Amino acid sequence: MIATLYKEEERIEAQGSDETSKRERRLEKSKPVVDRFVEWCQQQLNLCDLRPSSPLRKALNYVISRETELRVLLEEPNVPLDTNHLERALRPIPMGRKNWLFCWTEVGAEHVGIIQSLICTCKQHKINPYTYLTNVLLRINQHPASQVEDLTSRLWEEKFAENPLRSELACQ
Repeated sequence: MIATLYKEEERIEAQGSDETSKRERRLEKSKPVVDRFVEWCQQQLNLCDLRPSSPLRKALNYVISRETELRVLLEEPNVPLDTNHLERALRPIPMGRKNWLFCWTEVGAEHVGIIQSLICTCKQHKINPYTYLTNVLLRINQHPASQVEDLTSRLWEEKFAENPLRSELACQ
């Protein structure tokens, strides 16, 4: 059933559908598959021949407890089927943990993790991390605290990317 969902997503992407037709196609083709999958998971849980510690039981309970989140895919055309692209983008963070042992302090390691996360997020949004970080650091003193969310990479791109503040060092 999951493979069927992925195949349908491939078809939708191959067609280059707009948001409306993508949503309609998901509701028509993917929703019945999701319905069957959730029903199958519920049936497996009701069989009662799985021990409470069984990995399959845990996985089935996970699916049932996240059913609402799974169904968001059907209504929101911009929501991908999985988060693999995000996991790949964040992969450098756990890979860097051994390097963070040499940050001298726990606070230093935490800051390295924060910066690494910001850089990965910028890359995910196709934003130059140097431009973004320079702009935010130059802007933060004059930016209203009540509008701090404007400095997140997603909103920053909409509001400040066209005319970012630049460091005087970059001009030399």
